[in-house]
This record gives sequence, structure tokens and C-alpha cells, in this order.
Amino acid sequence: MLIQPVVLSGGSGTRLWPLSREKYPKQLLPLIGVDSLLQATVRRVEGAGKLAAPMVVCNEEYRFVIAEQLRLMGQPGSIVLEPTGRNTAPALTLAAFAAQRDGADPVLLVMPADHVILDKTAFQAVVRQGAALAEQGAIVTFGITPDSPETGYGYIQAGQAYGDGVASVIARFVEKPDAATAQSYLDAGTYSWNSGLFMVRASVWIAAMGVCRADILAACQTAWDAGKVDGEFVRVGKDAFADCPSDSIDYAVMERIASGQAGLPPGVVIPLAAGWSDVGAWDALWQVLPKDDAGNVAQGDVLLHECHNTLALSEGRLIACVGVDNMVVVETADAILVVHKDKTQDVKKIVDTLKKQGRSEGQLHRKVFRPWGWYDSVDFGARFQVKRIVVKPGGTLSLQMHHHRAEHWIVVSGTAKVTRGEETFLVSENESTYIPLGTTHRLENPGRVELEMIEVQSGSYLGEDDIVRFEDVYGR
Repeated sequence: MLIQPVVLSGGSGTRLWPLSREKYPKQLLPLIGVDSLLQATVRRVEGAGKLAAPMVVCNEEYRFVIAEQLRLMGQPGSIVLEPTGRNTAPALTLAAFAAQRDGADPVLLVMPADHVILDKTAFQAVVRQGAALAEQGAIVTFGITPDSPETGYGYIQAGQAYGDGVASVIARFVEKPDAATAQSYLDAGTYSWNSGLFMVRASVWIAAMGVCRADILAACQTAWDAGKVDGEFVRVGKDAFADCPSDSIDYAVMERIASGQAGLPPGVVIPLAAGWSDVGAWDALWQVLPKDDAGNVAQGDVLLHECHNTLALSEGRLIACVGVDNMVVVETADAILVVHKDKTQDVKKIVDTLKKQGRSEGQLHRKVFRPWGWYDSVDFGARFQVKRIVVKPGGTLSLQMHHHRAEHWIVVSGTAKVTRGEETFLVSENESTYIPLGTTHRLENPGRVELEMIEVQSGSYLGEDDIVRFEDVYGR
């Protein structure tokens, strides 16, 4: 039995701002340990059975960062690109098509990229149990054993025992309840939190979509047929997928199974007690991180005095907290968040305000990742901007031109290959060159070590949209 890990990497994680940004969301961040949440998701299934290479379904925006993170793990896998977000049911349908490309019909292990599971051994045990049931034709989900009347999660009610008794038939799915209802679910003992984890054979999922949402299945099929394989990326037809209705796995299929709709496979739930969290907000992250005797979590350059149950996280500058309880303080290069732990769900409202005001802090970090490396805007003024640029070995920026700015490049380390107009030349450490306004140019790293340089831009307009690309090896 072959298990195909499918990692759904959608969502922007706005409640974890300012660390999580729309263009670099929480699943790409190392919030727990050295791995990003996405890398940890891939890594936790190692040893759970016979595994295919991981498959990630994601927005095109994140494709190069995700490819790099998988490469660093030695897990190249495949990356299915969604031209636009259409929720989890279409994403899983594309994954099912991709899993059957070579005539296979594996059991899909569907995992959100942004969850935390602390007990990998316990998780792998239920995966093996779920795989056996999924291979027989069931759609399996995992219910998190609740320890509190949580109002932020959906719930699954377990019905009669299924198979050998480890699993139960799904009686119903319940949306996020109020506090009193959540307490009644906890007291009943038959309800679990909806984890968003599923196991199902590819052919079973496609058949279920044909019964429940034939319109989504048809749109995904059209988009799949219009797609192509581009290296590790699997691209689908952009226009066809744009016409696909948006729906979740729960609404599209699982709730219909629970309601007894005819023609559908059995839906079953297996309890999971493995230190699970969806880290949906800062208070949830505080819950899963190691704490000192006063309940504090301190990461980075942090000093705490007479503080309790506080999360303080610094990416650079010193954070000093005195006499604060139940607070979250997060520092990044361009933003600082201070919020009471009871109000962390409202951080999203700050992000909404940033968007309305047209500010970049809701979308981008000061440090921006590109397929060739990254840049950090270290200073700016009315007619200038200073960037620190790092280009990976072999990395190549696009052949481009700017209408409104000139650029000065100073190489700090490594060697730059520069195209400027009709000439091509090398610039070594402690050397510099100048790109006049309106001149076609390109920057490359021909060496085996990173190229680090300082770029000074000057001109009347310095926005990133003042780029005219003529050639680009990354297909942007």
C-alpha cells in the first residue's frame, strides 16, 4: 500500500502578523524549532509506511520558496500550482489527478501545511490505522481529542464503531459553537475537534466529488487537461481553474456523507491525541512552545522582569517587558505587535486596516525572498532606497530595465556577472558599477558561494512595479 503525502499550503495566517505576511505566510516560517511548519509537516510522516515523494498544492506565489524548502530537506517531490485559491476541495481534487498520473491509485494523506503535531510517534500510528481503512474505500478523518470547550474549532460527532473499533462512523460535522455548546460537546465525550486531516484513495475522492460536486470535478478536470509539467511544478489551466467554484472538503463531501447522502463511501473518524494545534493565533503558539516557570516564552533578544504567561519574540531589536501578564509582544524589522492574549484573534483586523490603507506591511516583510535569493530594504528616503541583495550560486535576475530609477551596485562578497546594455563584465569584492536609468541590465552569480551586494537606487519613483522584464529564467 502506497501512501501519497499531500500538503495543502494555502492560507495567509493573518492572525500571526507581523511574522506571517500574505506573501510569506506562517507555513513557511520556523515557528516551532528549525524547520518551517511546511517542512515539519513533510518530515512527520517519515516512517509511517511506504511513502511516495511528497506533493504540495500551493499558490503560484510561493512556488520557489516551497521548492527551496523541499530541496533543503532532500525531498524534491512535486508542487501542484493553483493559479488562484479555490479552497480545499478543488485543491485535493487536483492532487488526486496528479497522484494518478502514472496509473497508480495511492492512499492520499491530506495535511494542512500550517499545523503543529508534537507527538510524531502517535501521529504515525493513527496514519497506519487510517491507511488500512482508506485502502478499503473509506474516507478517513482524524478527530483531535479535546481538552477544553474550544469555540475556535469545528467539531465531529462520532457514531457507531467502524471496522475493528478504532474508528467510528461520522455522525455529523458541527461548525464552531458558542461556549455553552462547546462545553456540552466536551461533557458528552463523543465529540472531537475537526483536524482538517484526511486519508482517502485518489479514485475514491474523485468518485465522491462526482456525486457531491460534479461542477467542481468538471472544472478541475478541464484545468488539469489544459495543464503541463514544468520541472518540479505541475501547472493547470489558469482560465479553467478560475471558473472552478470554491468549496471546502468538509462542505463539499464530508457533511454530505454524515447526512447519509446516497452513493458515497463511508466516512469515519479516528481519535488523535498527539499534541495537535492549528497555531491559528499567537495564544495558540504560546500554548505549544516551551515555557519558563512563570509561563513565559522568550525568543530572540528578550529581557523579562516580573512577567507571567507572556510571549515575547524578537527578530532583531531588544524587547524588554516589565510587570506584564498574558501579553504577546512580537518585533520584526518593520513592525511591532503588542496584544493581550485574550485578543489575539483580532490581529486580523490590523491586517485588514493595513490593506485598506495600501500599506505594504500587511503583505511583505522588509526582507523579500525571490527565486534567485533575497533582498532587504535597509533604508529609504524621498528619492533613494538602499537594499542588501544576496544571490544564490547560479542565481540569475531577469534581464530588465527601469523607467524611473538608476542603480549603483557595490559587491561585498562573491563575484557578480553584470550585463549592462551591450556589455557583459565581472565585478568582484570591493568593486562597484552603475546602471543608468533606462538601461537594460541583468545581475548573475556565476560562482559557488553566495553573492552579497549593496544596491543604492536613486530616482523619482522606486516601486517594485517599475520593472520591465525582457527575459526571465524563472518564468515570471
